[in-house]
Amino acid sequence: MTVSLFSQLEVDQFKHDGYIFVRGMFNREEMQLLQTVSRNDQQLQDKAWHVKDVGGVAAKITLWTTAADDVYGLVARSRRVVDRMEQLLDGEVYHYHSKMSMKEPFTGGAFEWHQDYGYWYQNQFLFPDMASCFIAVDKQTEENGCLQVLKGSHLLGRVQHGRFGDQTGADPERVDEARKVCELMNCIMEAGDALFFHANTLHGSSQNRSAQPRWSLICCYTAANNLSGKLEMHPCEQIRKVEDSALMSLASTSAADEPHPT
Repeated sequence: MTVSLFSQLEVDQFKHDGYIFVRGMFNREEMQLLQTVSRNDQQLQDKAWHVKDVGGVAAKITLWTTAADDVYGLVARSRRVVDRMEQLLDGEVYHYHSKMSMKEPFTGGAFEWHQDYGYWYQNQFLFPDMASCFIAVDKQTEENGCLQVLKGSHLLGRVQHGRFGDQTGADPERVDEARKVCELMNCIMEAGDALFFHANTLHGSSQNRSAQPRWSLICCYTAANNLSGKLEMHPCEQIRKVEDSALMSLASTSAADEPHPT
């Protein structure tokens, strides 16, 4: 199966802006599968932790480190994701973790401004040669708290982080200064759209004030040559790539009700 890759112009754009969209990376049937599985996944709900923002309002996150043979793992291991990630990080990548971010209608909390490498750094990664693929499970709008990024902010380098609410967030004074020179982009997305963004890109989101859920599957990767010998508590995983057709093959074999990975 032929996999669409980024052009050199798109790779250059990512390196300049710190992010790049892929519209419609997953089709409607694939998103219906992911929505059905995740909405009915009791383990996903049971394992979620509630993360309060500075206003005391909580979003939910469930995180796992194994890209298994279930619907979540097939997304994280799909060539359309991994091959593109290898272009952006200049070589082989390992799966770091995946997570489902869940903002429920009217009650989903904000995510404070932060860089992923702001706390991944503490897990002994020497370089910020890391990135995430943020996949819209639901339509993402300003009203339901879509992701926001500061364009080009990855070029700032790692910003000091601290605790804000239940979250790790970037130094607010540094964020305020960055917002003066880096354009704020609201990541309006349809279900199935994806955003690849660098681990030093400042990003956050507001609370969900709408009647619609805002769920997102986020698959995170590191360059293979960025592995440290001190990752025992959060190991990385060499990726067994699967063809993009694997998702719909899973649906056709009625295996979509597999339990969530532990």
